[in-house]
Parts: sequence; structure tokens; C-alpha cells
Amino acid sequence: MASVFEYAPAPESRAVVDIAPAYGLFIDGEFTEAAGGKVFKTVSPATEEVLSEVAHGSAEDVDRAVGAARKAFERWSALPGSERAKYLFRIARIIQERSRELAVLETLDNGKPIRETRDTDLPLVAAHFFYYAGWADKLSHAGFGADPRPLGVAGQVIPWNFPLLMLAWKIAPALATGNTVVLKPAETTPLSALFFADICRQAGLPKGVVNIVTGDGTTGAALVSHPGIDKVAFTGSTAVGKAIAREIAGTDKRVTLELGGKGANIVFDDAPVDQAVEGIVTGIFFNQGQVCCAGSRLLVQESVHEEVLDSLKRRLSTLRVGDPLDKNTDLGAINSAEQLARITALAETGEAEGAERWSPECELPSSGYWFAPTLFTNVTQAHTIARDEIFGPVLSVLTFRTPEEAVAKANNTQYGLSAGIWTEKGSRILAVASRLRAGVVWANTFNKFDPTSPFGGYKESGYGREGGRHGLEAYLDV
Repeated sequence: MASVFEYAPAPESRAVVDIAPAYGLFIDGEFTEAAGGKVFKTVSPATEEVLSEVAHGSAEDVDRAVGAARKAFERWSALPGSERAKYLFRIARIIQERSRELAVLETLDNGKPIRETRDTDLPLVAAHFFYYAGWADKLSHAGFGADPRPLGVAGQVIPWNFPLLMLAWKIAPALATGNTVVLKPAETTPLSALFFADICRQAGLPKGVVNIVTGDGTTGAALVSHPGIDKVAFTGSTAVGKAIAREIAGTDKRVTLELGGKGANIVFDDAPVDQAVEGIVTGIFFNQGQVCCAGSRLLVQESVHEEVLDSLKRRLSTLRVGDPLDKNTDLGAINSAEQLARITALAETGEAEGAERWSPECELPSSGYWFAPTLFTNVTQAHTIARDEIFGPVLSVLTFRTPEEAVAKANNTQYGLSAGIWTEKGSRILAVASRLRAGVVWANTFNKFDPTSPFGGYKESGYGREGGRHGLEAYLDV
């Protein structure tokens, strides 16, 4: 039966964002052209509209940025922590003041719904700068010695799924601990990092403390391999993370890698079904499933499998897919044509291997990159879709009978980033969580983040932690 109530369009205005026709690199406090004059276009995934033209940094540009960061390091690291904190507090407040503008920008460049950028991404971005501002003058009390020292120049490479949030995760602790930064944003989502460069100028941040070099994988490789970099921080695919680990092996560079995941979301027979279903939806369809810690493997206890599946299908039938700038939208666009092709190919592999595919009826826009929310049943641990990270709105459903089997299946992956547990028994939560080989385990919730809490993985999900007190250690000489 059709819903009694229909949703009227509720688009957020684009007028709050003024996107320039072209952007340069941000080096030593100024915007500048790339040395070779090379540029690339960034497009809106929802419409394929060209948003702007952006400078493509080369090895020569990376060298200029690292030189600027090295020069700025002497003065920045010598400042008292309380002085560095003032800049971080100022940045946090400006982010809050410009949050509506930045949320719309992020939605335009990334494709995720405005509800997510407005209500999740931007508040967390500001919170990370506020949090690490508070640490800047308390480093001697962080548990890393009486006088911990910064490492130097940090080379940071961030992904396209949470462009501004990943920037905050990287830059805030680096600056709080006295390091300077050269950051390379993802090729498909460079705009929010360039707007952040303007925020740095607005906050009066000294020149060279933060440098933004846009480009593709070759730009990132030049940054990682530069001899003037003391610390590498990377969030992205496991394949690239392995290449970075090989590149810096034998050097004295510090490194943290936050890579792929294939998180298990475990639903026990005593779980509150409606609450669990909301958590399942959040776990895999938040940001169109383009989340490294997504709960992409649903493990349901056999006795409640049918009930959970029926409820889940009903819930998926209410999800709204479409214009990311519409405040009613639940699922926006896939970030790029390349990513859409990967998701499509893996979903077709799932069907070819015998899993049963289901999607709710939904009309997808005619332009842009779109993929309907999808779940697969009759999935075994041998299926490609149960092993490989799809990085899209695709859920694989498996069953288990006992807690022991649930733990064994959850841990049967090369990844180890996240997991979720749904049960009303606190003792079961503790017993199961302690046996899961995952860096983050959520209980009766999923995809909840906080700047005070560390985040990171095991196995092929990388090493090192970001967030919380633990996130300071990666930028200190301890």
C-alpha cells in the first residue's frame, strides 16, 4: 500500500557556496599555480556537472610545499602549546560559523546527502579541532613522557569518502603537537580542502604550517617518497597502503595506515529487531556504503533470520535515493564513475556465484552515478561479496547458530577494522567483543564517532590509531 504521506522536495540552496572557476595549490600561505600548469576538473557525482578546475601538483610542487612546511616548522614547534591551541580553537570556531557553506560544498563535490554532511561530518570536523586544541598545552600529561617533541613535517594523504572529516582527523593532532603539514586530498574531492586553506588564512595561521597540494596518485606518491617528510599518514585502500609501507621501508619515516574493512554486524536472537534494523541500515547505507568501517557483512542468528530479513526489507523500501542536496534524501550519489563500475562488477559477481540479490523499487536519476541499496542472501563465506570490500551500498547476509560460530565467521576476513554486536545481554557484549579481532566494536549502535575515541584496525585494515589521546602518539617523537 502506498504511503499516506508523500515527501515534498526540500532542497538546500547552493547559493551559500561560491565555488571559483579555478583553484591553485596552497603553498606557504598563498594559492599558486602548479609548476607544469597542469589542471584537472572536479565534477558533481549527482549531476556530472563540472564544479571547478583544480591545479595538478607535480613532484616539483610537492618539493616546494615540503620546503615551506620545513621552514615553518622551526617557529611553529617553538610556540607554547597554549599559543598553538589559540589557532586550533579559532579554526574550529570558523568551521562552525561556515558549517552550512561547507556542508553544501561537501555534498556537491562528494555526492553524499546534505543531512549527513550537515548533521554528522561538519559537527565532527569542528569537534576534532576543539578536542585537539585542548590537548596542545597538556602534552606532557598525555602519557608520552614529560616533554614529548613533534616529529617535523607530516605528509598526509586522505580519501574521497569523508574529505573534510579525514582532513580534520589528520591535521588537528599534527598541529596540536607542533608539526607542520603537507596534505594531498583525493582527486575527486579536492574542494573542501581548498576551502579549508582559506579558513587557515582567515584564522591567521602562520604561513607554511598547512600546505594543500592537489593532484592524483602520482602527487601522493611524490609526497610519500619525499625525503623531507618525517611522518606519513594515509587513509585509503589496502593496496595503496601496502605500496606506501614498501616505499618507506628502510627509512626513518613514521607511518600510520587506516585501510579497508569488511565489518561484521552481528545480530543475536535477543536483539531488539527494530533497533537492530536501524543499526544495520546505518552500518551499510550511511554515505552510500562508502565507509571503510561499514557493516557490510550481516551475521544473523538463525532463529531470527526471517524476522530480521523481513523487517530489513520493509525498512529499505522506505529509503529515499536521489538529489543529495534534498534534506529528505537518505542515499546520495556514488562518488565517481570508476567507483560505480567497481560496485556494479562486484554485485554481478555475487549473482554469478549464486547469491540471491534484492533491491527495493526505486527510481534512480538519469544523470550522475547511482546504485540502488542492495542486499544479498544465501551468501557463504566463500563468496567474493563476503570477502572483498565493495565500498558501496551492498549488504551480504549470513547466518550463525552459536556465539562461537558468530565470532569465527566475523574474524574470518583479512580485514580487522570494525564490528557491531546487537543483544540485550551486557555479558554477551563483553564476551563477544573481547574475542573479535577488530579495532572498533560497537554495541547496539553502529558508525558512531567521537574525537575522544581512538580509531584504527588490525591485519590488512592497517596500523596506528587516530583520535583520542592515542592519536597524539603518531605525531610525537616517543
